[in-house]
Amino acid sequence: MTVPQTTPSPQDPPYLRGLNEPQREAVLTSEGPVLVLAGAGTGKTAALTARLAHLLYTRKAWPSEILSVTFTNKAAREMRERVGRLVGDAVEGMPWLGTFHAIGAKMLRRHAELVGLQSNFTILDTDDQLRLMKQLIVAANLDEKRFPARQLAGVIDSWKNKGMTPADVDAGESERFANGRGGELYQQYQDRLKAVNACDFGDLLLHVLTILRTHRDVLEQYQQRFRYIMVDEYQDTNSVQYLWLRLLAQERKNICCVGDDDQSIYSWRGAQVENILRFERDFPGAKVIRLEQNYRSTPHILGAAGGVIANNSGRLGKQLWTELDAGEKVRVIGVWDGPEEARRVGEEMEACRRSGKSYDEMAILVRAQHQTREFEDRFIAIGLPYRIVGGQRFYERMEIRDAIAYLRVVNQPADDLAFERIVNVPKRGLGDKAVSTVHRYARATGSPLMTAAARILDTDELTGAARKSLGRLVGDIARWRDMARDLPHPELARQLLDESGYTAMWQAEKSAEAAGRLENLNELVRAMEEYDSLGAFLEHVSLVMDNEGSAQEPQVTIMTIHAAKGLEFDTVFLAGWEEGLFPSQRSLDEGGLASLEEERRLAYVAITRARRLAVILHAANRRIYGQWTSSLPSRFVGELPAEHIDAETTMAGGESLWRANWSERADPFADVNRGTGRGPGWQRAASSGSTFTRDAPRVIESRASAVSLGNKGRSDVSLGLRVFHQKFGYGTIAAIEGNKLEIDFETGGRKRVLDSFVTVG
Repeated sequence: MTVPQTTPSPQDPPYLRGLNEPQREAVLTSEGPVLVLAGAGTGKTAALTARLAHLLYTRKAWPSEILSVTFTNKAAREMRERVGRLVGDAVEGMPWLGTFHAIGAKMLRRHAELVGLQSNFTILDTDDQLRLMKQLIVAANLDEKRFPARQLAGVIDSWKNKGMTPADVDAGESERFANGRGGELYQQYQDRLKAVNACDFGDLLLHVLTILRTHRDVLEQYQQRFRYIMVDEYQDTNSVQYLWLRLLAQERKNICCVGDDDQSIYSWRGAQVENILRFERDFPGAKVIRLEQNYRSTPHILGAAGGVIANNSGRLGKQLWTELDAGEKVRVIGVWDGPEEARRVGEEMEACRRSGKSYDEMAILVRAQHQTREFEDRFIAIGLPYRIVGGQRFYERMEIRDAIAYLRVVNQPADDLAFERIVNVPKRGLGDKAVSTVHRYARATGSPLMTAAARILDTDELTGAARKSLGRLVGDIARWRDMARDLPHPELARQLLDESGYTAMWQAEKSAEAAGRLENLNELVRAMEEYDSLGAFLEHVSLVMDNEGSAQEPQVTIMTIHAAKGLEFDTVFLAGWEEGLFPSQRSLDEGGLASLEEERRLAYVAITRARRLAVILHAANRRIYGQWTSSLPSRFVGELPAEHIDAETTMAGGESLWRANWSERADPFADVNRGTGRGPGWQRAASSGSTFTRDAPRVIESRASAVSLGNKGRSDVSLGLRVFHQKFGYGTIAAIEGNKLEIDFETGGRKRVLDSFVTVG
């Protein structure tokens, strides 16, 4: 695809030079509503900056008459610096260039009295919010453990993101917390904030929205002030931001929103892709300008990403193209399991380095934080330098440190640092005074804290409640030490986390962050299975924690796909493209079709981070909760156009190969809500032999999606045969279809499994 380029004119102002025709159109179309659909890597920041410079350069508005909204302070600073280089000091007079919250705070301080605040109100941080909510929960005689403050904070924040005041919370919404008391606590929280002249970040926009809705004179003042409104990353706006912008733009309608409906990936924090999809309905006669020339990636990368995202129905549509050379096709590699995936990526990266590429230009993108652990362990073993971006190294994460502290105390009761960390985590009623008493007793007797804690139970040094709580912890640690003699250490860790209440603490939080922490804890237990003993595992952790590479040396970047948005690398490895992992089964279960489309947008973002080479990996097996589980390649692998990919399968003699065939159907999502996670077009055919040929565009090669229990190429199965399955136990074969069996299990009902998963019982 070729688009005619505008020949630059010597008379062009500096901000127009180097822009392609659609970018120039976005800059020069100053009047009326404009939606700029800017695909990945199409230079949207250059167009947005030039548009702002154009409004100032042509004197269409004074700097104070332009509202320019960004999502991050970094983006606001970059915008100000770029415009300053183009038009000089005029940008310094732009008081309304900033983030949603910064602009909301400026407006709110001007009109604070209209919502019961004073102009010098305090903006609470997260800790202050939680402290206040905890007080309200206690005053309401609610169980803090069952209804934690952090969960209430999440619920209230979601209401504020939707533009809902306490009066807007009906009985149905109120059921989201404390059996219907959510709305009541929300009202009490807001009343308390006003009483102390404070607000939280959600209020910075919600209060302003309330003012604009209820005070016509204030609304008209801002509608007249802002001759032009510009919004970056419009696909990431939530409801309250959308309503706020729509009110301000209704009078002049000179609003320009820049965004990409194919990169809306933040619904979990309130973003609504529908806002960008309905722009033309909100502003009839709006001009839609598509930026489709990509300056980042090769044609094969763009073709692969475009083939995947084309399967979404909720999009406005565009086709990215580039003048760059075709480059390498996107590589799709099937491996046996997670450890092999880490080994393979390490080998590929070392090969890239030997060919002259820098580690700084390589990245691994994962769907979930817990996936980084195997890569970290592997890279440390082979001395490959890496950095974690947008998060901590696996063993540095709070929940992992807490869990390891419990294990350290069990392994070595004299470990005072570990005991200090877990003595009141989760909260068990041991305040600073009680802990200080234990410390004092330990120093006086010259004994470890654990020993001092056990001895002090026989004294009156502690209150009855504190003595009871401490006694329970000391008893639990002693019991876990006894269990450690006979129980495998991964199982010990699993029981310890459950019995200590640590797992329940995160389960009660009901947030996306808590769900990620639980996944990390499961990965920790899984990691322990690779070591002979608890002591060997803890020694490994110590070596990992002590292995800090030099920040100056080139390092591979490891990060989640969410954290990678806006970034780019020469070579990108996309790991874990399997059903249930990506797309996330949890997301599909919670959000159905809408979540599937967001997961697909996430796949699009992932592929388009690559400039020269993208490598997608999927494993035939993953170990989850201590069980080997077979995995099918992600449906997104099946959606990759054949002409843009090279598929490779890791093979071993005698192991069966699988071919996953995704055929197109009218409703490819039909089975998701029935719990399969696959549409009806998901067909699997077994094949033996050493090679595969691609006989349809939707066919991808993969290594065996089964874990052999010692039976390969079975021919000895028959109806009525009693068999054993590692996960489901004993059962009887009820039906046979190729190498797929339907088995009536004695405890689990009828299940469909692969014959290589069972042994004759």
